[in-house]
Amino acid sequence: MKNRMYYGDNLEILRNREYFPDECVDLIYLDPPFNSNRNYNVLFKSEAGTDSEAQITAFEDTWHWGEIAEDTYRDLITVAPEKVSTAIEALLNLIDRNQMMAYLVMMTARLVELRRVLKSTGSLYLHCDPTASHYLKIVLDAIFGPDCFRNEVVWKRTSSHNDAKRFGKIHDVMLYYSKSSRASWNTVYEPLDEGYVRKFYRHQDGDGRIWRVHDLSAKGLSGGGYEYEWNGHRRVWRCPIETMQRLERENRIYYSKTGLANIKRYLDESKGRPLNDVWTNVNPLSPHSKEKLGYPTQKPVALLERIIRASSNKGDVVLDPFCGCGTAIAAAHKLGRKWIGIDITHLSIALQKYRLQDMFELKSGEDYEVIGEPTTEEGARELAQDSANEGRYQFEWWALSLVGAKPVGGQAGSRRGKKGSDKGIDGIINFFEQDGKGKSKPKKVIVQVKSGAVKSGDIRDLKGTIEREKAAIGVFITLELPTSAMLKEALAAGYYESDFWNKTYRKLQILSIRDLLGGDGVDMPPQHGTFRQAARQKSTDGKSQQDLI
Repeated sequence: MKNRMYYGDNLEILRNREYFPDECVDLIYLDPPFNSNRNYNVLFKSEAGTDSEAQITAFEDTWHWGEIAEDTYRDLITVAPEKVSTAIEALLNLIDRNQMMAYLVMMTARLVELRRVLKSTGSLYLHCDPTASHYLKIVLDAIFGPDCFRNEVVWKRTSSHNDAKRFGKIHDVMLYYSKSSRASWNTVYEPLDEGYVRKFYRHQDGDGRIWRVHDLSAKGLSGGGYEYEWNGHRRVWRCPIETMQRLERENRIYYSKTGLANIKRYLDESKGRPLNDVWTNVNPLSPHSKEKLGYPTQKPVALLERIIRASSNKGDVVLDPFCGCGTAIAAAHKLGRKWIGIDITHLSIALQKYRLQDMFELKSGEDYEVIGEPTTEEGARELAQDSANEGRYQFEWWALSLVGAKPVGGQAGSRRGKKGSDKGIDGIINFFEQDGKGKSKPKKVIVQVKSGAVKSGDIRDLKGTIEREKAAIGVFITLELPTSAMLKEALAAGYYESDFWNKTYRKLQILSIRDLLGGDGVDMPPQHGTFRQAARQKSTDGKSQQDLI
């Protein structure tokens, strides 16, 4: 299977049997958007008939009850398995038609499909917060069965946090379910606590190896043991006498004052402590973190690595149906897994492309597929004219991704674009020049995207923007082919001269969608960046204790 990303509504994509046949995925991680920071009472306030469908966007940070949610609810009642329809009907009677219920209805429809595509040995981790975790657990019990519930993992996502008249909210929840009792599992370890080491690892051999005493008797041990006499003590032991003899030869037995045999547990042989369901040592991303890409709901790679290591193996397929900035995809690739991502905005798809390029030097169309993006001029036109999905902004983000430009003012996780004046700039490409002393100086290329009618005045306006912003180069991307007057205006803008590269570049460049789909790109100095660059990574599945933190 080739790694791939899909642009579009994940429910429609998951229901496509050509894309997702039954039992084709080994591990699913999802972190669906939900605005839990809204007033709790507002989330449960009935809003039937208060919002027009034009205001309802299913994948915005806030979910609303409207025609789509109502239709999905009715579909679940009539088509979903009996336990699922019973659960969703009971929740509606309890909660009423509001934002919370819209979220649960839309999530239930997707979770039904996610269970279908999961292999019998597969697992699912649903990332949420305490605002909705208890309701989601009811939904998951109905879909997977209560016997398939494995853990409610608590992740301390922030430090001290003050909330009025309540304890500070500092954790998220991950609900872990398996498809069956045969789910893949690899025990994950974390380093032993320093205090624990000081308290128990108090002995040292002559060669400097540190160890602790561990009981060899099997008293109270479930499953019994082996009864025989050793060093004057007749007991039920944890190991057969042959093993005891080998341990004696290897100097791994410690005798108490009474002569009772114990085994030496060496610190350098310890895998660490098996991970429990409360995770306090995976730090959230700070504003200055090397991982930080400017995506508001971005999760640390270490968090996803734990999940992927525990519930999948090399070569397995990891799916993230709400992939956002692509942390699950990046972690899966790093650990040698195959991956599939789905997102409903071209802004997120673009960010993932940049991240995969920066971290692993992967190229779209060569190392992985992006399904749902336009591949023809006609497809680009359809995207731009799709008003129901904010097509203007989707086209803009997609077009910017073709030249590796960072969108200006895009709202991550939203179908809607920037608010207010963009000052004639839709995207930016940063690069560096070096002066005669070898000192780097930041430069920028500004990009403007047009999906409608264009004229020579647009080029004159962009020329003015280049001068105002002191940009090195300006790029005009157009769906419609440029006129001869536009090309003449662009030529009159002159050149940007790079002393370091000893080369000249056109100051104002016009690129049509036809040009870009044909392989053309921005003519500019190399070593340019887009979003904050992701650190370069190598694919690995090493299991040192440091890696597991």
